[in-house]
Order: sequence, then C-alpha cells, then structure tokens
Amino acid sequence: MTEKIKQYIIDAAGMELTLARLAAEIIEANHGSKGMALVGIRTRGVPLAVRLAELISGIAKKRIPVGILDITLYRDDYLMARKTPKVRSTEIPFEIHGKNVVLIDDVLYTGRTARAALGAILDYGRPDCIKLAVLIDRGHREMPIQGDFVGRKIVTLPGDEVRVHLKEVDGLDEVVLVETVKED
Repeated sequence: MTEKIKQYIIDAAGMELTLARLAAEIIEANHGSKGMALVGIRTRGVPLAVRLAELISGIAKKRIPVGILDITLYRDDYLMARKTPKVRSTEIPFEIHGKNVVLIDDVLYTGRTARAALGAILDYGRPDCIKLAVLIDRGHREMPIQGDFVGRKIVTLPGDEVRVHLKEVDGLDEVVLVETVKED
C-alpha cells in the first residue's frame, strides 16, 4: 500500500489561527478561566493542550493547569491488538475535583478515544464538568460523542487518514488528509 496526500487541511499559519480561536471559545464557554484545567490526551493532545493553556493564560492573565492523560488501558480495543500495548504515564499535577476540565485531542473520529478518556479522567476525581476540544473532527462516529470545541470539521472517506503534524513532535505544524492506495 502506498499513501498520497489528498488534501492539505491546515498549514502552520492556519494552526496558529485555529488554536487562537479555540482558546477564545474555551474562555467564553467557561465564562473566564476560573476553575479551568486542560488535559491533553497522549500523544498529540498534549502539545495542543500546552499551546492552548499558554494562549488562554495570555488572555486571562492567569496560569491554566495542564495535565497529561494516557488512555491505553481504558480503550475498548487494547486487548484486541496483536502486540503488547505501550502504557505511558498520566500526569495530573492538580486536583480534578471541582474543576472545569477540557480534554484536548488532535482528531475526533469514532469517539472511542474520547470515551476512554472520560473513563480515565473520572478515576482521578469528579470534575464539575468535562468538555472536549479537538483540532479536527473527521466524522464517522461509532459512539454518541461530539466535540464541544472543534478547530475544523472535515469530510472524509473510510479509507482516508488525517495526519496531524505538530512541531513539538514532528518538527512542523500541518494537518493533511492522506489516501491509502492499494497496489495491485
């Protein structure tokens, strides 16, 4: 199988604008930054959460706590994988109870990652509310889950794959739609 870029969704400048808009929407929905905490879902949700926290902190003039959530053992499909899952650390250096938690992820697809994140975060306490912010919503949900804050909603086909590249992980900021082509 080969892959080809089908469409460029977001470039570096578009990433900055999209994150700035998401930060503003999050502040507005929360009526400020009081009681807010961001939790990034590993892997690319983490740098997105850090960036959003910096943007929100700059607007609100108040530091926003950021946590890191590993959902590996909360996924409903981890036992179906043929290889041993790689479990990484969850780091939530603040009290969850009573917070307005915003879970941050890069792509919302079937909803299974978000469902797993909900289960994982509740093991750390009982927040006042949990919202979901995603950079890309590509549709094709298998669970009744939606993003509260969505950077960009796109139409995809089942064979398509959304690739989010972030400078902290990949050296550049972009989102591309990749088509997998089967070779004869």
